[in-house]
Amino acid sequence: MLTLGTVPLDVPFVQAALSGYSDLPMRRLARRYGAPYTLNEVVLDKLVIQKGRKRQQILQVAEDDHPVGGQLMGADPDSFAPAAAAMAEAGYDVIDINFGCPVKKVLGRCRGGFLLSQPAAALEIIRRVYDAVGRDTPVTVKMRRGMDDSPESRKAFFEILDGAFSIGVTAATIHGRTVKQRYIGPSRWTFLRDVKRHVGDRIVFGSGDLFSAEACVRMIEETGVDGVTIARGCIGNPWIFEECRALWSGQPLPGPPSIEAQRAAIREHFDEAVREYGDVHAPRMMRKFGIKYGEHHPFSRDVRDAFVQVKTADDFLAVLAEWYAPERSWPPVARRTGHGDLVAAGATMESA
Repeated sequence: MLTLGTVPLDVPFVQAALSGYSDLPMRRLARRYGAPYTLNEVVLDKLVIQKGRKRQQILQVAEDDHPVGGQLMGADPDSFAPAAAAMAEAGYDVIDINFGCPVKKVLGRCRGGFLLSQPAAALEIIRRVYDAVGRDTPVTVKMRRGMDDSPESRKAFFEILDGAFSIGVTAATIHGRTVKQRYIGPSRWTFLRDVKRHVGDRIVFGSGDLFSAEACVRMIEETGVDGVTIARGCIGNPWIFEECRALWSGQPLPGPPSIEAQRAAIREHFDEAVREYGDVHAPRMMRKFGIKYGEHHPFSRDVRDAFVQVKTADDFLAVLAEWYAPERSWPPVARRTGHGDLVAAGATMESA
Protein backbone atom coordinates (compact mmCIF):
# COMPACT_ATOMS: atom_id res chain seq x y z
CA MET A 1 0.00 0.00 0.00
CA LEU A 2 1.40 3.34 -1.13
CA THR A 3 0.26 6.38 0.83
CA LEU A 4 0.29 10.05 -0.13
CA GLY A 5 -0.10 11.61 3.28
CA THR A 6 -3.58 10.45 4.28
CA VAL A 7 -4.43 9.20 0.76
CA PRO A 8 -3.93 5.42 0.38
CA LEU A 9 -3.26 3.92 -3.07
CA ASP A 10 -3.75 0.17 -3.25
CA VAL A 11 -1.78 -0.01 -6.52
CA PRO A 12 0.94 2.37 -7.76
CA PHE A 13 -0.63 3.34 -11.10
CA VAL A 14 -2.01 6.89 -11.31
CA GLN A 15 -3.86 8.82 -14.00
CA ALA A 16 -1.80 11.93 -14.74
CA ALA A 17 -3.01 15.50 -15.20
CA LEU A 18 -3.64 16.12 -18.90
CA SER A 19 -4.57 19.55 -20.23
CA GLY A 20 -7.73 19.30 -22.27
CA TYR A 21 -8.34 15.67 -21.32
CA SER A 22 -8.41 14.66 -17.65
CA ASP A 23 -11.78 16.22 -16.89
CA LEU A 24 -14.41 14.67 -14.63
CA PRO A 25 -15.78 12.20 -17.24
CA MET A 26 -12.31 10.87 -18.03
CA ARG A 27 -11.39 10.63 -14.37
CA ARG A 28 -14.57 8.69 -13.62
CA LEU A 29 -13.79 6.20 -16.40
CA ALA A 30 -10.20 5.78 -15.22
CA ARG A 31 -11.32 5.18 -11.65
CA ARG A 32 -14.00 2.65 -12.66
CA TYR A 33 -11.41 0.71 -14.63
CA GLY A 34 -8.94 0.58 -11.76
CA ALA A 35 -7.07 3.85 -11.26
CA PRO A 36 -6.70 4.39 -7.49
CA TYR A 37 -5.99 8.12 -7.84
CA THR A 38 -6.53 10.67 -10.62
CA LEU A 39 -5.46 14.25 -11.22
CA ASN A 40 -7.54 17.04 -12.67
CA GLU A 41 -6.21 18.83 -15.74
CA VAL A 42 -3.75 21.57 -14.82
CA VAL A 43 -5.28 24.97 -13.95
CA LEU A 44 -3.74 28.41 -13.67
CA ASP A 45 -3.50 29.73 -10.14
CA LYS A 46 -5.03 33.05 -11.17
CA LEU A 47 -8.15 31.34 -12.54
CA VAL A 48 -8.73 29.79 -9.12
CA ILE A 49 -8.64 33.08 -7.24
CA GLN A 50 -10.44 35.29 -9.77
CA LYS A 51 -14.22 35.36 -9.50
CA GLY A 52 -16.07 33.90 -12.45
CA ARG A 53 -17.51 30.76 -13.99
CA LYS A 54 -14.10 29.18 -14.49
CA ARG A 55 -13.36 29.45 -10.77
CA GLN A 56 -16.73 27.87 -9.97
CA GLN A 57 -16.02 24.97 -12.33
CA ILE A 58 -12.57 24.34 -10.88
CA LEU A 59 -13.82 24.38 -7.30
CA GLN A 60 -16.66 21.90 -7.84
CA VAL A 61 -15.45 18.49 -6.67
CA ALA A 62 -17.97 15.69 -7.15
CA GLU A 63 -18.67 13.32 -4.28
CA ASP A 64 -17.59 10.31 -6.35
CA ASP A 65 -14.38 12.00 -7.60
CA HIS A 66 -12.03 10.92 -4.82
CA PRO A 67 -9.17 10.73 -4.30
CA VAL A 68 -8.41 13.49 -6.77
CA GLY A 69 -5.44 15.80 -7.11
CA GLY A 70 -5.66 19.42 -8.19
CA GLN A 71 -2.67 20.51 -10.27
CA LEU A 72 -1.68 24.19 -10.23
CA MET A 73 0.53 26.14 -12.62
CA GLY A 74 1.63 29.76 -12.60
CA ALA A 75 4.52 32.14 -12.02
CA ASP A 76 3.59 34.30 -9.01
CA PRO A 77 4.16 32.87 -5.52
CA ASP A 78 1.57 35.32 -4.19
CA SER A 79 -1.13 33.65 -6.31
CA PHE A 80 -0.19 30.04 -5.61
CA ALA A 81 -0.94 30.03 -1.89
CA PRO A 82 -4.55 31.32 -1.99
CA ALA A 83 -5.25 29.16 -5.05
CA ALA A 84 -3.98 26.06 -3.27
CA ALA A 85 -5.99 26.92 -0.15
CA ALA A 86 -9.16 27.36 -2.21
CA MET A 87 -8.68 24.01 -3.96
CA ALA A 88 -7.96 22.19 -0.71
CA GLU A 89 -11.04 23.74 0.91
CA ALA A 90 -13.13 22.73 -2.11
CA GLY A 91 -12.22 19.10 -1.53
CA TYR A 92 -9.16 18.24 -3.61
CA ASP A 93 -7.31 15.51 -1.75
CA VAL A 94 -3.83 16.49 -2.97
CA ILE A 95 -2.37 19.73 -4.33
CA ASP A 96 0.15 19.15 -7.13
CA ILE A 97 2.49 21.88 -8.41
CA ASN A 98 3.39 21.82 -12.10
CA PHE A 99 7.03 22.44 -12.99
CA GLY A 100 6.90 20.21 -16.05
CA CYS A 101 4.79 21.72 -18.83
CA PRO A 102 6.99 22.22 -21.94
CA VAL A 103 4.47 24.12 -24.11
CA LYS A 104 6.09 27.20 -25.66
CA LYS A 105 3.43 29.73 -24.60
CA VAL A 106 3.63 28.41 -21.02
CA LEU A 107 7.41 28.76 -20.93
CA GLY A 108 7.14 32.26 -22.41
CA ARG A 109 5.04 33.30 -19.43
CA CYS A 110 7.58 31.89 -16.95
CA ARG A 111 5.33 28.99 -15.92
CA GLY A 112 5.56 25.22 -15.86
CA GLY A 113 8.90 23.84 -16.97
CA PHE A 114 10.46 27.30 -17.09
CA LEU A 115 10.66 27.27 -13.30
CA LEU A 116 13.15 24.40 -13.42
CA SER A 117 15.65 27.07 -14.47
CA GLN A 118 14.72 29.24 -11.47
CA PRO A 119 15.32 27.22 -8.28
CA ALA A 120 14.76 30.13 -5.91
CA ALA A 121 11.39 31.00 -7.46
CA ALA A 122 10.31 27.35 -7.64
CA LEU A 123 11.17 26.73 -4.00
CA GLU A 124 9.39 29.92 -2.92
CA ILE A 125 6.23 28.69 -4.67
CA ILE A 126 6.51 25.29 -2.98
CA ARG A 127 7.08 26.92 0.40
CA ARG A 128 4.07 29.20 0.04
CA VAL A 129 1.81 26.32 -1.02
CA TYR A 130 3.01 24.07 1.77
CA ASP A 131 2.56 26.79 4.38
CA ALA A 132 -0.98 27.38 3.10
CA VAL A 133 -2.24 23.77 2.98
CA GLY A 134 0.54 21.31 3.82
CA ARG A 135 -0.49 20.61 7.39
CA ASP A 136 -3.78 19.04 6.27
CA THR A 137 -3.42 18.31 2.54
CA PRO A 138 -0.53 16.47 0.85
CA VAL A 139 1.52 18.64 -1.51
CA THR A 140 3.29 17.06 -4.48
CA VAL A 141 5.38 18.37 -7.37
CA LYS A 142 5.60 17.45 -11.06
CA MET A 143 9.01 17.97 -12.73
CA ARG A 144 10.92 17.07 -15.85
CA ARG A 145 14.55 16.03 -15.64
CA GLY A 146 15.62 19.61 -16.30
CA MET A 147 15.45 22.33 -18.92
CA ASP A 148 18.14 20.50 -20.89
CA ASP A 149 21.00 18.10 -20.23
CA SER A 150 23.57 20.70 -19.19
CA PRO A 151 25.36 20.39 -15.82
CA GLU A 152 23.70 23.64 -14.73
CA SER A 153 20.25 22.23 -15.46
CA ARG A 154 20.99 19.03 -13.55
CA LYS A 155 22.20 21.06 -10.57
CA ALA A 156 19.06 23.19 -10.60
CA PHE A 157 16.85 20.08 -10.83
CA PHE A 158 18.32 18.50 -7.71
CA GLU A 159 18.33 21.81 -5.85
CA ILE A 160 14.58 22.05 -6.42
CA LEU A 161 13.93 18.37 -5.70
CA ASP A 162 15.93 18.29 -2.47
CA GLY A 163 14.47 21.61 -1.37
CA ALA A 164 10.93 20.43 -2.05
CA PHE A 165 11.33 17.37 0.14
CA SER A 166 12.99 19.48 2.85
CA ILE A 167 10.00 21.83 2.83
CA GLY A 168 7.66 18.90 3.29
CA VAL A 169 6.23 17.74 -0.04
CA THR A 170 4.85 14.22 0.04
CA ALA A 171 5.98 13.01 -3.38
CA ALA A 172 7.53 14.08 -6.67
CA THR A 173 6.57 12.93 -10.16
CA ILE A 174 9.54 12.96 -12.53
CA HIS A 175 9.17 12.89 -16.29
CA GLY A 176 12.22 11.39 -17.97
CA ARG A 177 12.41 14.00 -20.75
CA THR A 178 13.81 17.52 -20.56
CA VAL A 179 11.68 20.58 -21.13
CA LYS A 180 13.45 21.28 -24.43
CA GLN A 181 12.69 17.73 -25.61
CA ARG A 182 8.97 18.30 -25.17
CA TYR A 183 7.62 14.92 -26.42
CA ILE A 184 10.41 14.13 -28.89
CA GLY A 185 12.75 11.22 -28.30
CA PRO A 186 12.71 8.62 -25.54
CA SER A 187 12.10 9.23 -21.87
CA ARG A 188 15.34 8.55 -19.98
CA TRP A 189 14.41 5.93 -17.43
CA THR A 190 18.00 5.72 -16.14
CA PHE A 191 17.56 9.25 -14.80
CA LEU A 192 14.53 8.07 -12.83
CA ARG A 193 16.67 5.34 -11.32
CA ASP A 194 19.31 7.92 -10.34
CA VAL A 195 16.66 10.14 -8.75
CA LYS A 196 15.18 7.30 -6.72
CA ARG A 197 18.59 6.27 -5.45
CA HIS A 198 19.30 9.88 -4.55
CA VAL A 199 16.13 10.48 -2.53
CA GLY A 200 16.00 7.10 -0.79
CA ASP A 201 12.71 6.53 1.02
CA ARG A 202 11.04 9.63 -0.39
CA ILE A 203 8.14 8.84 -2.76
CA VAL A 204 8.90 9.21 -6.46
CA PHE A 205 6.54 8.58 -9.37
CA GLY A 206 7.95 8.02 -12.83
CA SER A 207 6.47 9.31 -16.07
CA GLY A 208 7.20 9.06 -19.77
CA ASP A 209 6.69 6.39 -22.48
CA LEU A 210 4.01 4.53 -20.55
CA PHE A 211 1.76 3.24 -23.30
CA SER A 212 1.16 -0.28 -21.99
CA ALA A 213 0.68 -2.08 -18.71
CA GLU A 214 3.93 -3.97 -19.33
CA ALA A 215 5.83 -0.68 -19.61
CA CYS A 216 4.25 0.64 -16.39
CA VAL A 217 5.32 -2.39 -14.39
CA ARG A 218 8.74 -2.49 -16.07
CA MET A 219 9.44 1.13 -15.15
CA ILE A 220 8.90 0.34 -11.47
CA GLU A 221 11.03 -2.80 -11.67
CA GLU A 222 13.89 -1.21 -13.63
CA THR A 223 14.13 2.15 -11.89
CA GLY A 224 12.89 1.48 -8.36
CA VAL A 225 10.35 4.33 -8.45
CA ASP A 226 7.43 3.90 -6.09
CA GLY A 227 4.76 4.29 -8.75
CA VAL A 228 3.97 5.70 -12.18
CA THR A 229 1.65 8.35 -13.59
CA ILE A 230 0.09 7.38 -16.90
CA ALA A 231 -0.71 10.22 -19.30
CA ARG A 232 -1.06 9.84 -23.07
CA GLY A 233 -1.15 6.08 -22.61
CA CYS A 234 -4.54 6.21 -20.89
CA ILE A 235 -6.36 8.57 -23.27
CA GLY A 236 -9.05 6.43 -24.87
CA ASN A 237 -7.56 3.50 -23.02
CA PRO A 238 -9.06 3.11 -19.52
CA TRP A 239 -8.31 -0.64 -19.76
CA ILE A 240 -4.65 0.08 -19.06
CA PHE A 241 -5.48 0.42 -15.35
CA GLU A 242 -7.14 -2.99 -15.02
CA GLU A 243 -4.28 -4.46 -17.05
CA CYS A 244 -1.76 -2.90 -14.65
CA ARG A 245 -3.67 -4.33 -11.70
CA ALA A 246 -3.59 -7.79 -13.24
CA LEU A 247 0.15 -7.75 -13.87
CA TRP A 248 0.87 -6.22 -10.47
CA SER A 249 -1.01 -9.02 -8.73
CA GLY A 250 0.80 -11.70 -10.71
CA GLN A 251 -2.08 -12.53 -13.03
CA PRO A 252 -1.77 -12.89 -16.82
CA LEU A 253 -2.23 -9.82 -18.96
CA PRO A 254 -5.89 -9.62 -20.03
CA GLY A 255 -6.62 -9.80 -23.73
CA PRO A 256 -7.21 -6.56 -25.68
CA PRO A 257 -10.68 -5.04 -25.25
CA SER A 258 -13.28 -6.66 -27.48
CA ILE A 259 -15.51 -4.59 -29.73
CA GLU A 260 -18.29 -5.06 -27.18
CA ALA A 261 -16.03 -3.86 -24.36
CA GLN A 262 -14.92 -0.88 -26.44
CA ARG A 263 -18.51 0.05 -27.22
CA ALA A 264 -19.48 -0.13 -23.55
CA ALA A 265 -16.59 2.10 -22.42
CA ILE A 266 -17.10 4.66 -25.17
CA ARG A 267 -20.83 4.87 -24.49
CA GLU A 268 -20.21 5.21 -20.76
CA HIS A 269 -17.67 7.98 -21.39
CA PHE A 270 -20.06 9.74 -23.77
CA ASP A 271 -22.93 9.56 -21.29
CA GLU A 272 -20.71 11.05 -18.58
CA ALA A 273 -19.71 13.87 -20.94
CA VAL A 274 -23.36 14.62 -21.76
CA ARG A 275 -24.19 14.79 -18.05
CA GLU A 276 -21.27 17.14 -17.49
CA TYR A 277 -21.48 19.40 -20.56
CA GLY A 278 -24.89 18.83 -22.13
CA ASP A 279 -25.76 17.14 -25.39
CA VAL A 280 -24.72 20.16 -27.51
CA HIS A 281 -21.13 20.55 -26.30
CA ALA A 282 -20.35 16.96 -25.31
CA PRO A 283 -20.19 15.45 -28.84
CA ARG A 284 -17.55 17.91 -30.02
CA MET A 285 -15.54 17.46 -26.82
CA MET A 286 -15.69 13.69 -27.24
CA ARG A 287 -14.21 13.70 -30.74
CA LYS A 288 -10.63 13.77 -29.43
CA PHE A 289 -11.40 10.81 -27.15
CA GLY A 290 -13.19 8.92 -29.91
CA ILE A 291 -10.10 9.24 -32.11
CA LYS A 292 -7.99 7.57 -29.43
CA TYR A 293 -10.59 4.93 -28.59
CA GLY A 294 -10.66 4.14 -32.30
CA GLU A 295 -7.01 3.03 -32.20
CA HIS A 296 -8.19 -0.21 -30.60
CA HIS A 297 -10.53 -0.99 -33.49
CA PRO A 298 -9.52 -3.38 -36.32
CA PHE A 299 -10.51 -0.60 -38.76
CA SER A 300 -8.87 2.19 -36.78
CA ARG A 301 -8.39 4.60 -39.69
CA ASP A 302 -12.03 4.40 -40.73
CA VAL A 303 -13.21 4.80 -37.14
CA ARG A 304 -10.92 7.78 -36.65
CA ASP A 305 -12.29 9.44 -39.76
CA ALA A 306 -15.83 8.81 -38.56
CA PHE A 307 -15.23 10.36 -35.14
CA VAL A 308 -13.54 13.39 -36.72
CA GLN A 309 -16.81 14.19 -38.50
CA VAL A 310 -18.93 14.13 -35.32
CA LYS A 311 -20.87 17.33 -34.58
CA THR A 312 -23.99 16.20 -32.73
CA ALA A 313 -25.03 13.54 -30.26
CA ASP A 314 -26.79 11.69 -33.06
CA ASP A 315 -23.55 11.74 -35.07
CA PHE A 316 -21.63 10.23 -32.17
CA LEU A 317 -24.17 7.51 -31.54
CA ALA A 318 -24.27 6.75 -35.27
CA VAL A 319 -20.53 6.02 -35.20
CA LEU A 320 -21.12 3.59 -32.34
CA ALA A 321 -24.00 1.95 -34.20
CA GLU A 322 -21.97 1.50 -37.38
CA TRP A 323 -18.51 0.63 -36.12
CA TYR A 324 -19.26 -1.09 -32.83
CA ALA A 325 -22.37 -3.08 -33.80
CA PRO A 326 -22.41 -6.28 -31.69
CA GLU A 327 -24.16 -8.26 -34.41
CA ARG A 328 -21.39 -7.75 -36.97
CA SER A 329 -18.51 -10.18 -37.41
CA TRP A 330 -15.36 -8.19 -36.67
CA PRO A 331 -11.72 -9.22 -37.22
CA PRO A 332 -9.69 -9.99 -34.07
CA VAL A 333 -8.78 -6.96 -31.97
CA ALA A 334 -5.07 -6.21 -31.66
CA ARG A 335 -3.56 -4.51 -28.63
CA ARG A 336 -2.94 -0.79 -29.03
CA THR A 337 0.74 0.18 -28.89
CA GLY A 338 0.61 3.68 -30.39
CA HIS A 339 3.27 6.16 -29.27
CA GLY A 340 2.21 9.02 -31.54
CA ASP A 341 1.88 12.57 -30.27
CA LEU A 342 -1.76 13.53 -29.75
CA VAL A 343 -2.82 17.13 -30.07
CA ALA A 344 -6.48 16.96 -31.12
CA ALA A 345 -9.42 19.33 -31.21
CA GLY A 346 -7.43 22.21 -29.75
CA ALA A 347 -6.18 20.26 -26.74
CA THR A 348 -2.62 20.67 -25.49
CA MET A 349 -0.75 17.84 -23.87
CA GLU A 350 0.61 18.46 -20.39
CA SER A 351 2.55 15.28 -19.84
CA ALA A 352 3.39 11.97 -21.41
